[in-house]
Amino acid sequence: MTIAFKYSLFAVLATLLNLSTQEIVVRVYDGAFAIYPAMVLGTLAGLVSKYLLDKKYIFRLITTSHRENLGKFTLYGLTGLATTAIFWGFELGFDAFIGSKTARYAGAVIGLSIGYGVKYRLDKRYVFARQA
Repeated sequence: MTIAFKYSLFAVLATLLNLSTQEIVVRVYDGAFAIYPAMVLGTLAGLVSKYLLDKKYIFRLITTSHRENLGKFTLYGLTGLATTAIFWGFELGFDAFIGSKTARYAGAVIGLSIGYGVKYRLDKRYVFARQA
């Protein structure tokens, strides 16, 4: 499998995990502002799973200590701040302007797709530079 195919597959899996987590959260808590904890927990689920997959199968990084792994994960999370803003902007924008759950998730998928494209370039250059 090519790196592009694997990366795309992992992005799809992380997106499904993210949106599934969001759906679980809004089913458990559907009160005021439920979208926000759903988005945060979904993002965390996607972030952790994508890091583990990217680290092992895309960039083939073997960390030698918990400290090194934590440092890489922290940097990975920091590069994700801009891409998360893209994703959340699309999700919240679709929710605000169209106002349905389907539209919100469509916005999330569009935002995540754009974000993962940007994220790969950031990770290759800054997080996993010596492995790429």
